[in-house]
Amino acid sequence: MSIPVTGQTETSRLPVHLKISIVTRVLYALALLASGVLWILLLWRIIFDAQVLPWYSLLAAPAGILVADFCSGLVHWGSDTWGSESMPILGKRLLHPFRVHHVNPADFLDRSFLDTNGDIAFLGPLVLLPALQIPLESPLLVMATIFIAAFSIAGLMTNQIHQWAHMQHAPVLVRWLQRWGIVLSHTAHEKHHRPPYDRNYCITTGWCNRPLQAIQFYRGAEVLITSLTGAQPRTDDHDFAARLRIQGVHCEGRCEFGCRCWQ
Repeated sequence: MSIPVTGQTETSRLPVHLKISIVTRVLYALALLASGVLWILLLWRIIFDAQVLPWYSLLAAPAGILVADFCSGLVHWGSDTWGSESMPILGKRLLHPFRVHHVNPADFLDRSFLDTNGDIAFLGPLVLLPALQIPLESPLLVMATIFIAAFSIAGLMTNQIHQWAHMQHAPVLVRWLQRWGIVLSHTAHEKHHRPPYDRNYCITTGWCNRPLQAIQFYRGAEVLITSLTGAQPRTDDHDFAARLRIQGVHCEGRCEFGCRCWQ
């Protein structure tokens, strides 16, 4: 249901993300609506139906957000590092946008709200519907439900937070959240778009970036995967940028964070 952008014959133009059809937009809107309604229902249950709600159960909220940030890093790292954009389904809707993003980061700002958040919204009901069935009869079950609520809302907002991190002037409330480290900031995310492009993969809050970098988590995982499979990290990503260089495509200094097309 994705339609390639046309009119890319001019070598001075960088690639852009795939346009989505009207049908896809409708499905995205329905997925976002369903996820939003289910999350509100889950929050309502926690507030009004929980038989016990000790103060320490609220600690599950930052824990859920932390795990969502870690998962965003895993997905981002995996999409950057492995696989090919020619793969069916995942290649077009997951890997190709990351390849484009690395050579044309500013293109992300042109993506609509539906296009930015629609894909991940399909995962919302898969998490939230089971969570609505959890009986809120004990502190442990209440904590588990709060954890899922926090994890799901942070996860659902990850792509939007990522887009905000690319804005020089995000909305006022978002800038306040960025300033206090509650969501990923423009300055923090800039480090991912600088050579060697292999760090700061977490794009929800960025809380996990520093500790994961300190223990060389991704580097260790890459060494392990290469030793087991022989696959080399970021091969497809580098090939994508190399094809642009051969075609004479360059950013002319317009990329906000810098890009790989001229490296």
